[in-house]
Amino acid sequence: MSAASSAAERSAAMTVWPQLEQLLPQVSKPIQYVGGELGAVVKEWESAVVRWALMYPDAYEVGLPNQGVQILYEVLNELPDVLAERTYAVWPDLERLMRAEGVPQFTVEAHRPVGAFDLFGISFATELGYTNLLTAIDLAGIPLLSADRTDAHPVVVAGGHAAFNPEPIADFIDAAVLGDGEEAVLEITEIVRVWKEEGSPGGRDELLLRLARTESVYVPRFYDVDYLPDGRIQRVVPNRADVPFRVHKRTTMDLDAWPYPKKPIVPLAETVHERYAVEIFRGCTRGCRFCQAGMITRPVRERSITTVGQMVRDGLEYSGFHEVGLLSLSSADHSEIGDMCSGLAQQYEGTNVSLSLPSTRVDAFNIELAQELSRNGRRTGLTFAPEGGSERIRKVINKMVSEEDLIRTVVTAYTNGWRQVKLYFMCGLPTEEDSDVLQIARLAHEVIKAGRAATGSKDIRCTVSIGGFVPKPHTPFQWAPMERPEVIDNRLRLLKQAINSDRSLGRAIGYRYHDGEPSLIEGLLSRGDRRVGAVIRRVWENGGRFDGWSEHFSYRRWVDAAAEVLPTFGVDLDWYTVREREQTEVLPWDHLDSGLDKDWLWQDWQDALTEYEQDDCRWTPCFDCGVCPSMDTEIQIGPTGKKLLPLTPVNTGLRLPAGTGH
Repeated sequence: MSAASSAAERSAAMTVWPQLEQLLPQVSKPIQYVGGELGAVVKEWESAVVRWALMYPDAYEVGLPNQGVQILYEVLNELPDVLAERTYAVWPDLERLMRAEGVPQFTVEAHRPVGAFDLFGISFATELGYTNLLTAIDLAGIPLLSADRTDAHPVVVAGGHAAFNPEPIADFIDAAVLGDGEEAVLEITEIVRVWKEEGSPGGRDELLLRLARTESVYVPRFYDVDYLPDGRIQRVVPNRADVPFRVHKRTTMDLDAWPYPKKPIVPLAETVHERYAVEIFRGCTRGCRFCQAGMITRPVRERSITTVGQMVRDGLEYSGFHEVGLLSLSSADHSEIGDMCSGLAQQYEGTNVSLSLPSTRVDAFNIELAQELSRNGRRTGLTFAPEGGSERIRKVINKMVSEEDLIRTVVTAYTNGWRQVKLYFMCGLPTEEDSDVLQIARLAHEVIKAGRAATGSKDIRCTVSIGGFVPKPHTPFQWAPMERPEVIDNRLRLLKQAINSDRSLGRAIGYRYHDGEPSLIEGLLSRGDRRVGAVIRRVWENGGRFDGWSEHFSYRRWVDAAAEVLPTFGVDLDWYTVREREQTEVLPWDHLDSGLDKDWLWQDWQDALTEYEQDDCRWTPCFDCGVCPSMDTEIQIGPTGKKLLPLTPVNTGLRLPAGTGH
């Protein structure tokens, strides 16, 4: 038998597909576990030196569209000797069968056991995915605790926004990457490759040490946490001399050099987003005080209009998607958004391709943008996020949108053919009172009245969507107390009554909300320290799965677990959630450097309490948040002076003639 055929047989033998296939007729939506999507990459196992299993810790329908995982998947698979496959959280019906039949956590490409890979990378957008992480680790046959793992187990690496405070899962992960992943995964891959080629000297500990020495990979086992008698942290310090005191975030500066995804994965099963998504810029300096994403992704880095145009053309031609999402934290703030939208609208006029800006600021939306987004007759949903119902609370959170701006913007949408808009607000914000929340009802009534007057039609609607405020690390609100769930829920009840107080207007207003209980638990996890890991484990052992889904989330399960576990440490659930932090307190993430100066964040917290507004530093002098000098970076924005056109207009379908383009 040749070496090649022997390797192929070993690779084939690794698949769990024969066992898994027998289980699929017994579960809901079996197609999500099958793989074989357009854009998926399957490589021979023996062809790779370094092998990654990448996970978004939620169901396939939520995880597949995740932009971060798709980008890393493509970046890694472009390397000839690197293999990357995907895995997602399995639903409880399949989990039960897998445990009964001994089928391990598997990848969707070749159905290989996750435990056979070198690296298991998990990207967290929300902390409520932590129980799904434990399920995947356990199903993979990997010990739950990092301390119990051997050289035979993958290195478990956390990334995504929640990784900026990985302390609650510090016992379960081996490492965490802060910030942008494109260059980080390549550096980690090279470290693993060299270590393996050298014969794996020093075992797992030596590999983790090499990762830690980069100063941009956090390895929790190399840091000790000391506590004060009252439960607060005294200090977090390295327990060996050759690891850094602080770990720094990664920042990818030239987005044009990373035009991913080039070949988006096209799902077989229905997913929450089915579109070709282009990140048109990264970072935000609007300074919304609640927004962790805006704070930790500074500075602003724009993709050029020409790169966006080429990505859209190539991505649509490859995938066949009919919608283009121009993504960022505030898409309409791109310095060339007008030319970008008009160029794309002109390029795809007469086709079935629609444009969407999933995140649009009230004060950046105008009639020209509305016309370009609806030029081909298809109108995707419009969502505007005033966040706060009253002008006072909008000053507190630094989201300065006037009532006049909001009404003018929504009327612009109605008069350009939209019949439905969504308005997003938060409840439970610092200093909030009942009256601030009740202002949302009055605002919604005014929107409907103005829309009816402008269009002469009663066939218009708006949906008011309310989310619960959760204080996040590396934001000015990281010191803020949370509101108790019963207070939040009472305000939501009062708001619903106020919306329906006028029956004529109330009928035109949809009302969606998240109650206060999941937000409180997310607050425990977002600002928790290593002691919270014991709560996560207890919840998971008691059946906690898919906590981001309301039908699976159990508040009682979390409260009971916290009551069992936390008193042994001298703290409780309230201590982590409704307690306000002092300026001098050592926060669990202080040794993890997002680039933001902690004194600047504190001053902005004080400014919030006095309702002081902070401008956007893109257009005004620097406010010394600390990012640019500490990260040795700078804001990168246009305008470039270039136009999206000339592109060859597309008249039929999506496929372009060979050789057309810029």
